[in-house]
Amino acid sequence: MTTAHTEHAGHDHLHGDGCGHVTVPHGDHVDYVHNGHMHRAHDGHFDECEPSGHHSHDGHDHAHGDGCGHVAVPHGDHVDYVHDGHRHATHGDHYDEH
Repeated sequence: MTTAHTEHAGHDHLHGDGCGHVTVPHGDHVDYVHNGHMHRAHDGHFDECEPSGHHSHDGHDHAHGDGCGHVAVPHGDHVDYVHDGHRHATHGDHYDEH
């Protein structure tokens, strides 16, 4: 899965432990949920950390929703769920990796 290197300009909030935003482990870094999208620290600034393309998570037999036990992350026009160190989003009859 590829992420674009797009700096989040004008971001004056410093994310970190206790900043008040949901953290999501994402590969070799941590994303912070802020204003419906994900940020990651990068070389003294914050980048948007959004997936590109459509990546289906096959073989996912757990139904996410209210009370499923996973962290719900508002993300644009839908909700992602943090599961096994990554985010899933409902897409039709399957889940996508985010």
